[in-house]
Amino acid sequence: MRIGMLTGGGDCPGLNAVIRAAVRKGILHHGDEFVGFMEGWRGVLDDVTMPLTLETTSGILHRGGTILRSSRTNVKKIPGGFEKCVEVLGKHKLDALIALGGDDTQSISLALSEKGVKCVGVPKTIDNDLNGTDACFGFDTAVGIATEAVDRLHSTAEAHNRVMVCEVMGRDAGWIAITAGIAGGADVILVPEVPIDIEEVCRLVKYRREHGKKFSIVVAAEGAQFPETGQATHGTAVDSFGHARLSGIGQALAEEIEKRTGYETRSVNLGHTQRGGTPSAYDRMLATRYGVAAIDLVHAGKFGRLVVLMGTAITDIPLADAIAKTRTVGEDLLAVMKGLQPLASS
Repeated sequence: MRIGMLTGGGDCPGLNAVIRAAVRKGILHHGDEFVGFMEGWRGVLDDVTMPLTLETTSGILHRGGTILRSSRTNVKKIPGGFEKCVEVLGKHKLDALIALGGDDTQSISLALSEKGVKCVGVPKTIDNDLNGTDACFGFDTAVGIATEAVDRLHSTAEAHNRVMVCEVMGRDAGWIAITAGIAGGADVILVPEVPIDIEEVCRLVKYRREHGKKFSIVVAAEGAQFPETGQATHGTAVDSFGHARLSGIGQALAEEIEKRTGYETRSVNLGHTQRGGTPSAYDRMLATRYGVAAIDLVHAGKFGRLVVLMGTAITDIPLADAIAKTRTVGEDLLAVMKGLQPLASS
């Protein structure tokens, strides 16, 4: 079979591991040929490709980023975009297309599936918020980076008796914030699922001072917001899918905490450091399992579906189910977070 592959949306550690696994399983077990489209859906529209062979995918397992590069190209916003995609895919005589990406990327996969293109999706979102799967590759690496940063902030915060606010990724779901916050022993964790109660934040910060510790750590997802305002953004521009560039809640929190408590407060925004670098062993393994499963779906003729992790097993769900809603942090983890914080009467 001739199979196309692309990576869309934001990059994350593990993309190359998926590409490598799919190519190896396809070539070594089925004699498949692969065409890699560069920069996501843009590469399909512009017909920019690279060959994906055992040679071109050798040595990429441990590399971050994606050898296919990526973009946030929205085919829906381009006049005649879907027709052009179908034309280019047909030109390459492809039997299937494997798209690695989150809800935006997979919304294009679904639309193309409805137009007769044989698509298989692989879940990719560093925020871990794609519906229907228990984990996305790249998330474990991002949490590891964020947790290490929180660990490091403890020592400098203690040295200066400061409150340190660490802003991490998480547009509409606080998976990175709550996982790294709990693992890093943060005093306050703020997620998009729960509006910020600044009075409660300050109470928790003051409690720590009143009980012998002269510093505090606050971890906030970039999408966390005060109830009276929207999400903090960097400018007003949005990408082709309508998403604003989130940034600034950490600094806003730091200023408000210092004003209300009198404690010196600083903020750190980890930003794209969470996306970069070599993937963890867990992410390499998960990504490899996804890549192999994607090829298995292709050869089983199961199209219009997304490979997912449920518990410890790899299975698949319809693309439509995957993009139906955002997977957010549940009450179970929120309860763990609250269980580690002092009650108001303490």
